Amino acid sequence: MRQFTTAPAPHVPAHNSVQRVMALVLLALLPGIAAHVWFFGPGVLIQISMATAFALLLEAAMLRLRSRPLQPFLTDLSAPLTAVLFALSVPPLAPWWVAAVGMIAAIVFAKHLYGGLGYNLFNPAMVGIAVVLISFPLEMTRWLAPAGVGIAAPGLADSLLAVFTGSLPAAWQWDTLAQATPLDTIRRLANAGRTLSEIRGNPMFGDFGGRGWEWIANFYALGGFFLLYKRIIPWQVPVAMLGTVIVLTVPFWMSDPDVHPFPLQHVFSGAMVLGAFFIATDPVSGCTTPRGRIAFGIGTAALTLVLRRWSSFPDGLAFAVLLMNCVAPWLDLHSRPRIYGEARH
Repeated sequence: MRQFTTAPAPHVPAHNSVQRVMALVLLALLPGIAAHVWFFGPGVLIQISMATAFALLLEAAMLRLRSRPLQPFLTDLSAPLTAVLFALSVPPLAPWWVAAVGMIAAIVFAKHLYGGLGYNLFNPAMVGIAVVLISFPLEMTRWLAPAGVGIAAPGLADSLLAVFTGSLPAAWQWDTLAQATPLDTIRRLANAGRTLSEIRGNPMFGDFGGRGWEWIANFYALGGFFLLYKRIIPWQVPVAMLGTVIVLTVPFWMSDPDVHPFPLQHVFSGAMVLGAFFIATDPVSGCTTPRGRIAFGIGTAALTLVLRRWSSFPDGLAFAVLLMNCVAPWLDLHSRPRIYGEARH
């Protein structure tokens, strides 16, 4: 009798290999990466390069420890994609060991200890971010001012010096170079009694989000639309996630616009757009049924808003995604389509 074998997720058609899917996702990230570098300097590329190198080394080491062949796992681009998503979520001048610890958490603990690609319960990149946020809170708050606001970002040589030695040239100091993110600024000044109209007078704010951040989010959205066009990601997650942000924030904003941010401020600040198109759409740790994906997107958006308002972290996307990863199997179980003829219980 011939046995029928199955493989773990991500389940893709034969013409869409795992490597091709990962390559298309990386390609879709390029516009956002370019905007990120434009506004925050070459430190972004340093973080991507470091995280990718650590991810590939750890991937190879874990494959050897598990007595698995290096090919095709080392070249399926899943480890570099995890590294890039992680690197885009850390400050450009974060010390090198932040990337090292984050990749250990992502590749070793979140991915291979669960069995490797297709078996991980949690999104590896978000596990890495959560670990470094908790472990290195000071280093994770040293964001630079975007281009056109404050001191210009250091060049490549000075950025390498800061990342690998922790020191800056005499012309710069961390207190003057580092700047809070728009989300952190809104929460801190609002808690101090400032109105949003006063807060948005700060030059770090643009038309509907943080200056620079809103353009980066637009380019991530452009890449996300490309993935939707190629049918690499399902539409349910980004639509549910971004729609929920608008629906939940509009009533508060309309009730008191001087206290509650404009809805698009929530969308185009922080990692909301990146998360909607590139993180919450992970086919392994997310949901697989259409209704489950909608619930996953709604839950991720709602939890992110709650964490932004009441947690210790300005942007709670990583923790929101990880919490929803916990309930994704339950959502799939209770949202699967009924088989024809199956009785309703």
